[in-house]
Amino acid sequence: MLPVGGIIVGVIALLLGGYSAIKLSSVNRTLAAHEEKMARFDALESQVGTASAASDKATRDLSALTRSTQDAFNQVGAELGNLRGSITKLEEAAKAAPVKSGKAGGAAAVAGPGEYIVKSGDTGAKIARNQGVSLPDLLSVNPDVNWNRLAVGQKVKLPKK
Repeated sequence: MLPVGGIIVGVIALLLGGYSAIKLSSVNRTLAAHEEKMARFDALESQVGTASAASDKATRDLSALTRSTQDAFNQVGAELGNLRGSITKLEEAAKAAPVKSGKAGGAAAVAGPGEYIVKSGDTGAKIARNQGVSLPDLLSVNPDVNWNRLAVGQKVKLPKK
């Protein structure tokens, strides 16, 4: 009976070995499929890491751009303030300029001997012609006069005839 028991045990062992081989093959296929999925996850993880690094760099670049833009706005604001102050000074000077007409105490300017008071529409040539003097003589006795900007009420010297 011992040999029959050995055969029965051998057959059971053989059946269990065959079943184990089939199960092991199934487990190997499942493991291979899982390894493929894990490779995809690793690739996705790598892409996510690259995207995260690019996002961090973009955030740093954006912060630097924001700082430089704010600095530029601050500089422009300061310059605009300076320009505004200059414009205000120019406007005040323009308002004050008409008051300063060369008239003493609000009275009309009076021409002394050898002088002429500029009227509206006068030019150097017109003054010389009306006063009977040559234009070069009129220009030579008035070297400090800007003949392109004659002001009404301005005194000019007349050359001797």
